[in-house]
Amino acid sequence: MASVLSFINDKRVRDLFYQVALVLGLVGATVWFVRNASENMVKAGIASGFDFLWRTSGIEVPFVLTGYTQQDNILALFWVGIANTMLVTVIAIALATVLGFIIGIARLSSHWLLSTIAGAYIEFVRNIPLLFFVLFWYFGVIAALPAPRASLSLFGVAFLNNRGLTMPLPDSPAPFRWALAIMLLSWLIQWLVMRWARRRKEETGRDAPVLMLGILFVLIVPALAFTWAGLAVRWDVPVLRGFNYRGGFVVIPEFVALLAALVTYTAGFIAEIVRGGIQAVPHGQSEASAALGLRPGQILRLVVIPQALRVIVPPMTNQYLNVLKNSSFGAAIAYPDIVSLFMGSALNNTGQAIEIIAMTLAVYLVIGLAVSAFMNWYNARIALVTR
Repeated sequence: MASVLSFINDKRVRDLFYQVALVLGLVGATVWFVRNASENMVKAGIASGFDFLWRTSGIEVPFVLTGYTQQDNILALFWVGIANTMLVTVIAIALATVLGFIIGIARLSSHWLLSTIAGAYIEFVRNIPLLFFVLFWYFGVIAALPAPRASLSLFGVAFLNNRGLTMPLPDSPAPFRWALAIMLLSWLIQWLVMRWARRRKEETGRDAPVLMLGILFVLIVPALAFTWAGLAVRWDVPVLRGFNYRGGFVVIPEFVALLAALVTYTAGFIAEIVRGGIQAVPHGQSEASAALGLRPGQILRLVVIPQALRVIVPPMTNQYLNVLKNSSFGAAIAYPDIVSLFMGSALNNTGQAIEIIAMTLAVYLVIGLAVSAFMNWYNARIALVTR
């Protein structure tokens, strides 16, 4: 009897029991929900299952990166929505990070006007709904651009108007794929050179020409590769025919408006995170760096920012996830993301609400978990190592 009580009172046993009970409860609730929904759908005469994914879509999409056409199936439409969502999310994260760092550093500037403008921007953005930014950029900025006949010409080959930015399109992407591969390879070489130079300096104290090699591998080699790719293909240059331009590739105004809204909105929150991270670094670090003869720019770049990243990265993860989720606001201006295309057009055409909503939620969940995993890995990599 005593051994049984000892087993029951064991904390590890109780923890395992509660966890198993919770998992079984969740599984049971899920099974009940699925069976109940299936029975109700059968009674209502509503089809279920994922066979609808192989039906012909018949939905026209104005902004396509995957080669989709109206004759493709709904699964292809699903991938178009994912591609468009990922495109605006990745670009918005990169631009918002850069803009947020600039504004956050400006907020701490000793220049009164610069600091005041940055502070006013942060307070304004943090107290305005994102939907306002989306509608402002779409109806207040993009819609104010001239009509196609009065387009703003960019070197006579690209044209900006209220229907988007029309650019030349190469007849074959193959040379640009090679150019992209060369660029990534040259950047990898530069990264390896930087690691070698750092290790060499720690061991011998001698510097390596990292800056000159960086200019070569990061700028010159990619520029030459893309120049070669541009000369190796024929270009479809847009031509004004009737009331609009024909040919080329069109960056639709909905994409530009949503991207601008996500960047300007998220940058305000990132700026406040950067400000807090910089101020979390002890002031003695800056004073010691100045005593060693480092200039203010070197202190910020070499001493303050690397230490501030340990404070900045965790809350920055939340902002990156917010960008992903906030991209769904593109449905308000008909940007063809996964919400607009799949949960909107495809759901209206098929009526498969449960399957479509479940697939959409799964996409956001998988991408969100991937972003969190990467940021957690990076946070662990830059964490302060102690004994």
